[in-house]
Amino acid sequence: MSRLVVISNRVQQLKQSSGGNQGGLAVALLSALRERGGVWFGWSGETVETFTGEIHYEEDGPTTSAVIDLEPQDIDEYYNGYANRTLWPLFHNRVDLTEFERDFEGGYARVNRRFAETARPLIKRDDIVWVHDYHLIPLGGELRRLGVPNCIGFFLHTPWPPADLLLSLPTHRKLVEALFNYDVIGFQTEDWLEHFRHYVTTHLGGTLGKDGALVLGDRTVRAIAAPIGIDTAEFEAAAASPEAELTRDRMYLSSPGRSLLVGVDRLDYSKGLTERFAGYERFLAHHPDLRGLVYLLQIAPPSREKVDTYQEIRSSLDALSGRINGEYAEIDWVPIRYVNQGYPRAELAGIFRAARIGLVTPLRDGMNLVAKEFVAAQDPRDPGVLILSQFAGAAAQLKDAVLVNPFSAEEMADAIVMALRMPRKERIARWERLIDNVRREDVHWWCAGFLDAMERAGEGGCAGAEPVSHAAQ
Repeated sequence: MSRLVVISNRVQQLKQSSGGNQGGLAVALLSALRERGGVWFGWSGETVETFTGEIHYEEDGPTTSAVIDLEPQDIDEYYNGYANRTLWPLFHNRVDLTEFERDFEGGYARVNRRFAETARPLIKRDDIVWVHDYHLIPLGGELRRLGVPNCIGFFLHTPWPPADLLLSLPTHRKLVEALFNYDVIGFQTEDWLEHFRHYVTTHLGGTLGKDGALVLGDRTVRAIAAPIGIDTAEFEAAAASPEAELTRDRMYLSSPGRSLLVGVDRLDYSKGLTERFAGYERFLAHHPDLRGLVYLLQIAPPSREKVDTYQEIRSSLDALSGRINGEYAEIDWVPIRYVNQGYPRAELAGIFRAARIGLVTPLRDGMNLVAKEFVAAQDPRDPGVLILSQFAGAAAQLKDAVLVNPFSAEEMADAIVMALRMPRKERIARWERLIDNVRREDVHWWCAGFLDAMERAGEGGCAGAEPVSHAAQ
């Protein structure tokens, strides 16, 4: 069995891995690393005045974390710049928020080159290399430039945009050509995969080869849909823990006799929070008989606070929640509890179990694991209802949720009424089909499937040492 080298923007520190609060991706990758042995490489989250390439190591049995510090300019141009002001909005269909700056692109290329040059000595001859997410698209080409012949896979956790949106990126061709330095490329859904295929065949002159492989010149890459899951067993156990039960009871006692609607999202414009508040306001306006019987808890920890658009969404939500509460609150009831902080997984599981409705309504999302966590946390005897955006990647798997168009306030309001009035028998039937998928296609299923695809790519011969393009230079 080949050793595994994982490369991502940030790294799960091994000393935190037994804390119980790591995400599903970290659980799966750490499990694979411990089984196979290997290294998880990335940015430490810290800055240093001048980049040195010094690696900080932490070891835990056969697994090593290896992190580097970056310069402030790297963070401004690579992370806050190209990754989060250019690619993130573009990949979430927000061309209006996309910033095209040459300095951003230069920093993105520089940091990918630094990642490759620093990680290269860590890669052994028979290792499988697995690169993650939009921050590191050019990394495969940089590794090939340095002579890495290993099988290299890439997984994109965000959506992939339609071709007509991708064409707005001045260097769109260079970005896509860079992906052909990988052997396997994974997308969350068939839709994102089809967007990629359409661009390659229509705008690059590529062709579809055997078994759906994509051929561009002398390079063949296997592009697959591989929807990520959660560690379902772990989350179900968390929902039954004493910490979760205490949190659930606190929720019941804080507003007895009222149904809880819950949303848990990073503070990000892609999550559709202003649209969610507008839909909830429409529900309050049209159903005065139900007002005092429900309340919305929106948990929204801040993210990317140095990016202007994130400061704007926070100000907008502060104003909107205040206006709705001012309009509809009574002396013994507030319609929205809006909280800008995160909570441990066990407490979140308890909140989910107390909820009658889970609102997961992003405008565009690669997957959205909160939807799956909400399902996993439910009481089988009396489960809540998941209201899910049709534009979340999770909608392709969780078809028994109440699917909505998050841009429609009326549709959102109608879905809330439907969920509140849904008979227990129907709620149980829907939940049983949902949990079957969440258990079957969990994060370990996803990880094993992607690694199997890379193993098979390795058997057929990997890309070798010649880069396809100069996308990262």
